[in-house]
Amino acid sequence: MTTSPAPPQAAPAQAGARPLPTPTERPKAEVVVFDGHCQICTGQIARVAQWDTGGRLAFLSLHDPEVGRRYPELTHEALMRDMYVVDRKGRYHRGAAALREIARRVPRLWPLVPFLYLPFSMPLWQWLYRQVADRRYQFNRDECDGGSCHLHGR
Repeated sequence: MTTSPAPPQAAPAQAGARPLPTPTERPKAEVVVFDGHCQICTGQIARVAQWDTGGRLAFLSLHDPEVGRRYPELTHEALMRDMYVVDRKGRYHRGAAALREIARRVPRLWPLVPFLYLPFSMPLWQWLYRQVADRRYQFNRDECDGGSCHLHGR
């Protein structure tokens, strides 16, 4: 008897919130790959998912084995460093560029789009993204998910 692989689990959401839609549930959506062990990341992603009334995004925690099956070229190290958006054409957008792609697809974030597309501004946005991303496990040490902040703190 052969068994088929289990479908990807819904990405974790904030306690009490609805599970995040997966790529299986939204096959035509762009896929946001984020750090599901990071409290800041999961909180912001839950908010974006709530605002995504058009169903344009699907979500996977980088810790979900489905990420490795779908995107084997993305290393764990790269995924721990940056959030990624994989668009429908298979292109990867990382860090601030991923935030820009999310803002383009979520109407509530459209006011940010002109600023994110200012000519020559991407290095600044990437630097700002890096400042937060590199310190994300230090911000909420008291509310860490299973002590993950202490594992990843720098």
